[in-house]
Parts: sequence; structure tokens; C-alpha cells
Amino acid sequence: MLPDRDTRRTAAYQQAPLGELLAVLLRQWRRPLLGRGLPLSEGDAASLAQAIASRQPHPQLDRLAEALRALVAESEAVLAGWGLSFASALDTTMNDLPGWQSTAEFLELAERKANAELRISTGAALLVALGERAFAPPLIALVRRGVEDLDAAIARRTLAFASGLDPAQPAWLEALERWYTE
Repeated sequence: MLPDRDTRRTAAYQQAPLGELLAVLLRQWRRPLLGRGLPLSEGDAASLAQAIASRQPHPQLDRLAEALRALVAESEAVLAGWGLSFASALDTTMNDLPGWQSTAEFLELAERKANAELRISTGAALLVALGERAFAPPLIALVRRGVEDLDAAIARRTLAFASGLDPAQPAWLEALERWYTE
């Protein structure tokens, strides 16, 4: 039986060179970053991703990190408006959220929740890859869930890169928790 599309994509994210993975994430952030005064072309995304993956300086890294921190904070505020943290949002269904009665309201809230979760997870992945350990908790929460999806694959790859710890090792998550709090 052929793997489904998500399984193939997850496998690709687990095996792709880190620079390519980071470039994909950066391309997803083009519009929000533009809104923060950081235009990002295809070439810029590739250049920034390679600089991050090779731990080399780049003139836009500081501006990128600043914009990502602000955008992640905005998404955290969206979830906090429902009394949710990122980790609790992952296990909260739309039926558990107040504030909708019609299908249109349901769809609008679902989109806001999904966008906030996605921006937090991908923003945290980029920030952790940039060396900002403070953004590791959302990624650790994704890995701890035990769900093998794209978000978890990205989290695992980014945490392994930033920490230098091998996810195949026993007690990897516990070692990550220690790394995060160092």
C-alpha cells in the first residue's frame, strides 16, 4: 500500500536537508513578515535558511528574529483569548471553544485557532533554529503528544539541530527538557 500524501510529506520533512526545510518555513511566513516590514523574496528565504542551518551570520537574522517573536506573541494572545496555551490548544476541539453559534462563526474561529497554532509552531521552530531556547516549549509539546505529523517532524528536526541531541537516543525528551532549562 502506498503511503498517503501526509505520510510522504512527513517523511520528506524528516529527511530533507535542514536548510531546505527552513526555507519552506520561511516562505510560509512571507506575508506576515512583510506586514512587519521585512519583505522576503524566494532568494531571501533560501539565503536566510542556509545561514541559519550553517550557523552563519546574515544581515537580516536579527530583524527576522524580532519579527517572528512579535508574530508568535500575537498568536499566543489569540489562544490566550480563549484561555488556552499552545499545549492546551492542541487538545482543545472547536466544540470546547465558546463564541460561535453559526457555521460561519465556527469556521472563522477554527481558522483563527489553526492559524495561531501553526504560526506558533513554525515560528518557534525558526526561533529555536536561530538559537532562542525560550521558544522550545511549544516544540517539545508537539513531540510529547506522540502524533507523527508535519508539525512534530519539524519540531523534532529543529530541536535536534538546536540542542545537538539525537532524537533516536533513549530519554531524548528528558534530555531536551534539561537542555531547554540550562
